[in-house]
Amino acid sequence: MNGTSKDIALSFSYLRRLTDDTGIFQHTKFGVPDRSKGYTSDDNARALIAAALAYTQRKDEESLTLSHTYLSFLYDAQNPDGSFRNFMNYDRAFAEKIGSDDCQGRCIWALGCAIAESTLPDNLRNTCKYMVNQALPVLERLRSPRAMAYALIGLTSILEAPDCLVYAFPYPDAEPSDPDFLPRERIEALTNAMAERLRENYRIYRTDDWHWYENSLTYGNAMIPWAMLKASRLPGRGEDAVIAKESLDFLIDSTFASEGYFKPIGSGGWYTKGGSPALYDEQPIEACETMLACLEAHVLFEEPAYYERALRCCEWFHGGNSLREPLIDAQTGACYDGIHAQGLNLNQGSENIISYCTVLSVMPSVRQFARNSVPKEG
Repeated sequence: MNGTSKDIALSFSYLRRLTDDTGIFQHTKFGVPDRSKGYTSDDNARALIAAALAYTQRKDEESLTLSHTYLSFLYDAQNPDGSFRNFMNYDRAFAEKIGSDDCQGRCIWALGCAIAESTLPDNLRNTCKYMVNQALPVLERLRSPRAMAYALIGLTSILEAPDCLVYAFPYPDAEPSDPDFLPRERIEALTNAMAERLRENYRIYRTDDWHWYENSLTYGNAMIPWAMLKASRLPGRGEDAVIAKESLDFLIDSTFASEGYFKPIGSGGWYTKGGSPALYDEQPIEACETMLACLEAHVLFEEPAYYERALRCCEWFHGGNSLREPLIDAQTGACYDGIHAQGLNLNQGSENIISYCTVLSVMPSVRQFARNSVPKEG
């Protein structure tokens, strides 16, 4: 990937342009925020991940301010029972009482990611810990594979954080050592239960020619094997790595063209067992999430091929795709909504710039890792 510091600054400038003091707008008309579509917790959760990762890399005030804005949105979205609402109108009124299971999982992914970024201020991370603690009863009811995958990634990120049990008065009158606040045992039990449910899904749907957790590949596919890869690091769950690797390899075989470039499953029909992958629309979020899953596999299995696949996902944004055209607007740093049969989708909504900014934030550390671990040819 050939991103420069100027490219990074330009793209984060566009991310900021889609954000007001409430949160990030859901949609645009080309590059202008569409206020009529309002906001979502889904997008603000993803934006919190991008901003938190960016702050870890850049230590800049802009990323920190954006992190606070997106977290504030999620805090407002959380119901007293710990669940999250999703859609908010421009008048700041939520349009529903509770969001989908996927929304619950995405919010926990974002909160867990922020907790794991130790460079973020303690007050922000403690807010995230408080919100996760409130949401635990809701997470115990999740059954959707993707929802569990999102939540698993967030919860395992908390368990992997070296100071995950160090709290600075997470809520009024609480002691930092309060055993009822975000107890490790409860999180471990929850992650184990979710991982076991995903294993059972895999047992049900897997056949010799279909290595997957459902009878179709749709959206956010890479999140499920990524979650299983992270679960395999937990005590007693090493066998999950076998399922994770087999399913990720199946996804890679289904989403990379014979020429080597990344070609995600199209949202215009998806890919049902026994059928063929839909060719269009290709969406940026798939490139980002597949990159993250491949990087996890590269670290776990120490196979350079996964790192190369991650690079191909990054190159998808810059012309390494079926259209041979970059999805990044050179004038603004924005990311187009995807590739459809007629060419680029020229809208530049929030989900797409968030995906690209996440890629930009992750790749510097990945490059350093690659220099140390990937053998040179020749």
